[in-house]
Amino acid sequence: MQNGLQGHRARKRFGQNFLHDEHWIGRIIAAIAPQEDDAIVEIGPGQAALTRKIIEAIGHETAVEIDRDLAAWLKETFAEKLTLIEADALKLDWQTVLPGQKLRIIGNLPYNISSPLLFHLTAVADRVIDQHFMLQKEVVDRMVADPGSKVYGRLSVMLQYRYRLQKMFDVPPGAFTPAPKVTSSIVRMVPKASETLLPVDNERFAGIVAAAFNQRRKTLRNALSDWLTQEDIEAAGVNPSARAESLPVEAFVRLANTASHVTTDAA
Repeated sequence: MQNGLQGHRARKRFGQNFLHDEHWIGRIIAAIAPQEDDAIVEIGPGQAALTRKIIEAIGHETAVEIDRDLAAWLKETFAEKLTLIEADALKLDWQTVLPGQKLRIIGNLPYNISSPLLFHLTAVADRVIDQHFMLQKEVVDRMVADPGSKVYGRLSVMLQYRYRLQKMFDVPPGAFTPAPKVTSSIVRMVPKASETLLPVDNERFAGIVAAAFNQRRKTLRNALSDWLTQEDIEAAGVNPSARAESLPVEAFVRLANTASHVTTDAA
């Protein structure tokens, strides 16, 4: 097993597919471009394909690994060059990770938890310089989709509100062991400065976006009937007959802020 733990088999419950192709490893490291003073945190180092290169480049890495067998091997292999957090990245309180430092987060994220994990990481976006993740291609395509696209949806809106997103390149199944049944893609996520974000109640914003895309074929008048009247939607500068997939992020912010005013007025 190349650069890995002898006898360790990829575990389905952890969504493990181990990157082994040196060409693609090199391209990913070049995209990340690790610098000497970076505080890099890797989610799911696995068999250390990226970990090894990061440590070679900057001398140290912090990583989050849920698999106990891999964690033991990683600690033995890299010793003081790797600070290992044995935890589920989806349940981890990210505020406790290298507190006070600006983070660069990387990882080959398990497909089965990728969207929830991306949302979970928004809690520390104000401390993050950038994130480079390998994800299922269709997930990255949804993340970067423009309004009007068939794949533009809740994930697009929620993440584009908080980050500048860039699809870097695709990675073929053959670059992994075992080979997944899908193509992967690398995405770069750069948090927008907090002071540049459009003001909005995050919980209400998330609720409006979820409701709008819950039944994509419905007009906003029908999809948001529990939140806003037709007049409220018009007051937000949005056509009540439009469908969610046609709206830019800014329109969802206006709808959420209108819903906030409606709730306040009703109270």
